[in-house]
Amino acid sequence: MGAGHDHGHGHGHGGPPPTGTAAAAYRGRLRIALTITLAVMVAEIVGGVVADSLALIADAAHMATDAVGLAMALLAIHFAGRPADQRRTFGFARAEILAALANCLLLLGVGGYLLFEAVQRFITPAETRGGVAIAFALFGLVANMVSLSLLVRGQRESLNVRGAYLEVLADALGSVTVLIAAGIILATGWQAADPIASLVIGLMIVPRTLKLLRETLDVLLEAAPKGVDMAEVRAHILALPGVQDVHDLHAWTITSGMPVLSAHVVVHQEALDSVGHEKLLHELQGCLGDHFDVEHCTFQLEPSGHAAHERLCH
Repeated sequence: MGAGHDHGHGHGHGGPPPTGTAAAAYRGRLRIALTITLAVMVAEIVGGVVADSLALIADAAHMATDAVGLAMALLAIHFAGRPADQRRTFGFARAEILAALANCLLLLGVGGYLLFEAVQRFITPAETRGGVAIAFALFGLVANMVSLSLLVRGQRESLNVRGAYLEVLADALGSVTVLIAAGIILATGWQAADPIASLVIGLMIVPRTLKLLRETLDVLLEAAPKGVDMAEVRAHILALPGVQDVHDLHAWTITSGMPVLSAHVVVHQEALDSVGHEKLLHELQGCLGDHFDVEHCTFQLEPSGHAAHERLCH
């Protein structure tokens, strides 16, 4: 990327946040959400056994995986905050993306389990006590709403936090579903409402999880950052005075909040003197900084014909 050439240059716009990755600012809120999740999980297990409610036990099982997911998110933030070294030049920032991927797998597993158990409950019906289920589901809903309020802002900034947010959101929707099913059982005695609620909870989990999985895989496959149009980036670079061409243009995301870009920029000979060189670099950084949210840019300025020389070297 130009480090060994006279015209190689790395330029960042301010560097990563002082606390590390985008999720680091929400470490305390994630801890509170984890504590709330564990408390609700224990309560719903007790309530599910007392009320003989599969929907309530299903929601408790989901809460258990959420607790694991939140713990993984916190662990990933811890590792992502470790400094870079000679071997891991970006540090452990990708740990958060791996945590988001693990969360996706957990959520898909829970969704499949709930669908299976609901079918089993249709085959072997049980008597669910609606009144008890309502009490415990209400407790779970209030607790989940508190957790959602803590994470709603962070989920826009970090895939890691978004994974945790979606876990809690699915729990809140699950509590609403349990409330509706328990209310129907209490009012009409229709026991099928309980396994139907379990099916609904399972079906609510899968689409959001697949969306998060797609975004996580985009980061791992080093796709262009969301919202960065590479054709538009190329057009902006080519529009600068002195630029003839651009090649080896790449943009990717290390972790949420850390997009990076590198490019080889072919320039007129007069732009390669010390004054023109520095001026063009400032223009390149200013152009991309004004129009695109890219954390770190690396440019190699080179004369015409240099690309052919690089191909021969490679």
